[in-house]
Amino acid sequence: MPSLNASRRRRLRIAGLTALAGLAAAVTLSACATTPATPAADTAGPATTSAPATTPPSPVTVEELGAGETEATVEVDVAGPVAVTYRRITIAPGAGTGLHCHYGQLIAVVESGEFTHRAPIYPDGVHIYEAGDSVVEGAGYVHEGMNEGDQDLVLLVTYVTEEGKPLAETDLANCEPTAH
Repeated sequence: MPSLNASRRRRLRIAGLTALAGLAAAVTLSACATTPATPAADTAGPATTSAPATTPPSPVTVEELGAGETEATVEVDVAGPVAVTYRRITIAPGAGTGLHCHYGQLIAVVESGEFTHRAPIYPDGVHIYEAGDSVVEGAGYVHEGMNEGDQDLVLLVTYVTEEGKPLAETDLANCEPTAH
């Protein structure tokens, strides 16, 4: 297996996930500021009465699926070329992801429920995330996500992965168990 620390890298640093959301909102809002031109009145024909002009719907619609915050700086470091995948994942009570690792990085928001994350990156090996928390998983290390609560766990997940690699690697021989 090629090393997850390949020499060709693309880097993105985000001081907290809210910076990314702010950038997306700014780009979206600037796109929404443009409105279609109003057609010129037809003065060549006879005078007619018409219904009041209505504003056409905006050509851009934004639906915020979720937002979360983290105190940490997020560094996305993935061998290129890069593929980005977005998913909404629902995990039933008592279910989990199974042990796996990633070739890239995962940035998620807990939309609802409680996410128990077992990974060597925590001093005691486990961390519990609640609705509104963001989760960052790095490349290489073996970990598992569980829903130990009594309601569905819903995660909004962005994967930034080396193109052509699976989003999750379940053959643990291809993972780096001590990587952080």
